[in-house]
Amino acid sequence: MGATEYTVSLKKVIKDRSYETIYCPRDPDELYISSKEVNRPGLIFIGYSEYFDTERVQFLGLKEIGYLKSLSYRDCYANMELLLEKRPPLIVITRNLDYPEGLLTLADKYEVPVVRSPLSTSSCMSELISYLSVELAERVTRHGVMVEVYGEGVLILGDSGVGKSETAMELIKRGHRLIADDAVEIRKVSSNTLLGSAPENIRHFIELRGVGIINARRLFGMGAVKITEKIDMVVQLEPWDKDKVYDRMGLDDDYVEILGNKIPVTVVPVQPGRNLSIIIEAAAMNNRQKKMGYNAARELLHNLGMTSDIVPAEHELEIWHEGY
Repeated sequence: MGATEYTVSLKKVIKDRSYETIYCPRDPDELYISSKEVNRPGLIFIGYSEYFDTERVQFLGLKEIGYLKSLSYRDCYANMELLLEKRPPLIVITRNLDYPEGLLTLADKYEVPVVRSPLSTSSCMSELISYLSVELAERVTRHGVMVEVYGEGVLILGDSGVGKSETAMELIKRGHRLIADDAVEIRKVSSNTLLGSAPENIRHFIELRGVGIINARRLFGMGAVKITEKIDMVVQLEPWDKDKVYDRMGLDDDYVEILGNKIPVTVVPVQPGRNLSIIIEAAAMNNRQKKMGYNAARELLHNLGMTSDIVPAEHELEIWHEGY
């Protein structure tokens, strides 16, 4: 079974990127883009079309427009037809440049949408690539809660009723931000980056058993919510099991694999009297320290004389200054 192909409507692209529509053969909500890659079609203008990807958005910048306008009308028309007969999903003209004579005739003939942007070609391409990397990313939906804690994206997982939403509420009250409750849509935007967000129809809502549905944005303000965030760590909540041995040192990192990416995971046992929000705050700060190269458990073992493979924390600042 092949991989799922994701698409984004041309209408959404035009709206989100603030493009000026010059020509569209039909309702842009019925047209779709399916490739994250983009292209500058210089080679095809001189007749070399091997390896040309018809699914890519094509950009006409200062060089392409300048070259076409330097030709006679007949040659310009013929060269543009080499591109438009391939029926790319979209042509973007940058820098608000005037398009060559005959372009709209060919766009109508081959039903190719044409838009325009005031940005430079490099900036426009870069922004669209980043945008399409998110919109067309491989994705999966997980039952859980996601919050931003001290700048760290924390995905909270666990069985229904374990206290995920209640913990998220307490974190919001402590100044952190809600990304998603109940359903977290996870997108793989690069080989080492996962982004978490909420499905649009349930965004900002939290379900609290015994209370019902609340809107975190309206209850706590815009500062209490965020649309999307990188997933930096996973916190797995589970009922306390007296027969299970839980990690009390944190010396070695455990990971969970999501969409092929390894994410650090912390298992937090739940029992009456434990303040889960404070524990998750500490876990988030500790995860950030580990990313910066500091591990408290290793320093403790070093202080106890049980290992000598780390630099004590009090010397880290001195070494940092020496490096600069």
